[in-house]
Amino acid sequence: MLVRLFTTFFKIGLFTFGGGYGMISIVKDECVDKTDWIGEEEFVDIIAIAESTPGPIAINMATYIGYKKCRLLGAVFATLGVVLPSVIVIYIISIFLKNFLQIKIISDAFYGIRIAVSIIIIRTAYKLFRDEYKDSPHKKMTVFLFVIYMVLMLCINILNIDINSVSLIIFAFIISALLLPFRLKI
Repeated sequence: MLVRLFTTFFKIGLFTFGGGYGMISIVKDECVDKTDWIGEEEFVDIIAIAESTPGPIAINMATYIGYKKCRLLGAVFATLGVVLPSVIVIYIISIFLKNFLQIKIISDAFYGIRIAVSIIIIRTAYKLFRDEYKDSPHKKMTVFLFVIYMVLMLCINILNIDINSVSLIIFAFIISALLLPFRLKI
C-alpha cells in the first residue's frame, strides 16, 4: 500500500500544472473515483482542512490521505510522492535556467500552460460548487457571482494583468458585504 500511495501521488505531482488547486481534480479522480480511498463528502472536507492549515494545499491533501490509509508512513510516502516530481523538475530547470526561458517554444508553452491551468482550476471549482450548492436556497446568486468571478479571473490571467492577491481578497469581501442583505432576503 505504501508503494501505491507513493506512485499515485508521484503521478499526481508529475502530471499536474498550476499548483495545488490544479491538483484538486486529479486527486479527486485518483483517490475518490478510481481507488475509493476516501468518499466524496470526505474529499470536500479534506479540501477545507488543506486550505485552512499552513502549507501548500497539495501537500496537505497528500499528507491527510496518506495518513488515513497507512498512518505516519502513509503520510510520509504520499507527501514525498507529491513533492518529488517538483523537486526533480526544478533541479533540472535550475541547471539551464539562464537560457531556459529565452527559448521561444518554452516561453510560448508556459503561456499556454497558464491558460490551461486557469481552465482546470475553473472546472474543478465548478464541480465542487455544483456538488456543494445543489440544494442551496441562494443558488442563483451564488451561480451568478461564481460565473462573474471565474470570467474575471480567466481574463486577468489571459491578459497577464498584474493584480495583487490582497486586492482581490478585499474586493471579494466588499462585494460579499454589499450583497449580504440581498442573500438574507432570498
